[in-house]
Amino acid sequence: MAVDPAFDEAASVLIDRGIDGPIECALVLGTGLGSIVDDVQDAVTIPYADIPGFPHGEVSGHARQLCYGTLFDRKVLIYQGRAHYYEGGDSAVMRVPLGLLTAFGSPPLILTNAAGSLSPSMGPGSLALITDHINLNGPNPLVGDRGDGRFVPMVDAYDPLLRGRLKRAAANAIVPLGEGVYMWFSGPSFETPAEIRMAKTLGADLVGMSTVPEVILARRYDLRVAGLSIVTNMGAGLHGGAPHHGETRDVAAVASRSLRRLLRAFLSEL
Repeated sequence: MAVDPAFDEAASVLIDRGIDGPIECALVLGTGLGSIVDDVQDAVTIPYADIPGFPHGEVSGHARQLCYGTLFDRKVLIYQGRAHYYEGGDSAVMRVPLGLLTAFGSPPLILTNAAGSLSPSMGPGSLALITDHINLNGPNPLVGDRGDGRFVPMVDAYDPLLRGRLKRAAANAIVPLGEGVYMWFSGPSFETPAEIRMAKTLGADLVGMSTVPEVILARRYDLRVAGLSIVTNMGAGLHGGAPHHGETRDVAAVASRSLRRLLRAFLSEL
């Protein structure tokens, strides 16, 4: 695959700021999960606004900065916040942030998000491992890409080896970990009860407004990917579910303690 000059341009900024060592794992933090960077030692932080090709703008619960350092004895690059399709209608808005990882050895990528649950066994505050996804939104971040590389196979897009390691890490850390299929809705409005019923009929267990475009992009760049959802609410109309952004942000912040324990166990196995 040809190297994209935009990736090298962004990577050079990171190198100039002192991020020139190995990256053993990259993490994208979803809504309300930014406090995980508090555990990073010898941290180097760079605002997204300082990096060419990175998204600008703001969503509460997303700090929009990169953090490099040592997390549980592993060198990590943490994306403290992401950009969403609903912010500007660009499903490839995370293209450069993820693509630059190819300049740093293509480390495994862990995507986290706040999600609504369609399963009573995965209630608010729980963690879920994404096994697959459904994208009926229409937008695909590879539209306009050139060459045969855009025809990305999506079987095992959520890497089986990484999923197995996360399951073992959850067992070792005594962190309950559900699993299921994630369905992407564009947002920013939450899903209607009718849409939630449709999602259940189609086989979804989780719903949310992110992650899927990032997985497609990551697989385009041959990155190994795993996805973790922090369940912040039940889907609209299910068991009293009436989701709102404040609930999403606040429940995710509380559940981040369980995510910390899971990440500690996972990174120790890398």
